[in-house]
Amino acid sequence: MPFHADPTRRRTVLRAGLAAVTLGAGLTQPALAQGDAWPNRPITVVVTYPPGGGADIMARLLAPKLGEALGQNVIIDNRPGAGGQIGGAFVAKSKPDGYTLMFDASSFAVNPSLYPKLPYDGAKAFVPIGVTAMFPNVVLVNPQFPAKNIGELVAAAKAKKGAVAYASSGNGSAQHLAGALFEQAAKVDMVHVPYKGGGPALNDVIGGQVPLFFGNLASTQAHVQSGKLRPLAVTSAKRSALLPDVPTLEEAGVKGAEVYEWNALYAPAGTPVPIVAKLADALQKALQSPEVSQRIVQLGGEVQKTTPEQARRFVDDQVTKWAKVIKSGGISVE
Repeated sequence: MPFHADPTRRRTVLRAGLAAVTLGAGLTQPALAQGDAWPNRPITVVVTYPPGGGADIMARLLAPKLGEALGQNVIIDNRPGAGGQIGGAFVAKSKPDGYTLMFDASSFAVNPSLYPKLPYDGAKAFVPIGVTAMFPNVVLVNPQFPAKNIGELVAAAKAKKGAVAYASSGNGSAQHLAGALFEQAAKVDMVHVPYKGGGPALNDVIGGQVPLFFGNLASTQAHVQSGKLRPLAVTSAKRSALLPDVPTLEEAGVKGAEVYEWNALYAPAGTPVPIVAKLADALQKALQSPEVSQRIVQLGGEVQKTTPEQARRFVDDQVTKWAKVIKSGGISVE
């Protein structure tokens, strides 16, 4: 029987068709919300450190290229404080829709062991999108310090307990932890001298008040070039192109003290997988752009190429590593 010949049947079929259309729209809407229609407005990247610091410099370097890859503006929002906890808590509570992200430093992997009560569980509150770059530290001494190499430094530290002191920007800081790892790997006992900030610590090493400093390559390179500081070793697995004549710690005889300062981009937990995938792809495009990659090399870093899963494994490994260092060294922020 022709379709138009039975009005009752026609009404039934029409209702079924409308139901199918409605159901289909319901099925496709999440897909659109989770990937196809995203992003349709600006994205905010919360930097957990103040303007002008290493994390902020990296975030602002990446933001324009991320925006190009995603077709939307990327806005930097600095929310510093408590070693990244202020910004972290804000992002952890944000809606997981891909419009609020976090750009953090290597302290992200340190905080779970350093602070007994974080305002979030780092392993559960965030999804790593990618590690951006890794920067080695440099073992630096005042030029008047007698040790000319790592072997002599270790010998001086072993000659008498507490004979060698090293400065840092504070208890639990990157410099403190690098020094503690060196002590454990070299089996020496040195004196840690915490300062309120990296600037004052570095100034006292340059002035000769404290002989030793474990500094970020990017922020100390100018002092090395001017002769105000003497590099003994880099903490990376291979030599730095900026200091090709300076050995790695392993080459100098100290194994197991490899240290990097690094940055990573995160989304709140629960962010849809298609959005995380788009963010990861955009991040890699940004990192591979000449403007970004060349600047990272100039700062002494190495661009990283990671998937979200690789980034997750890296962060987890870093959390485990620093938990051991902090426990063995009895380190606290008190």
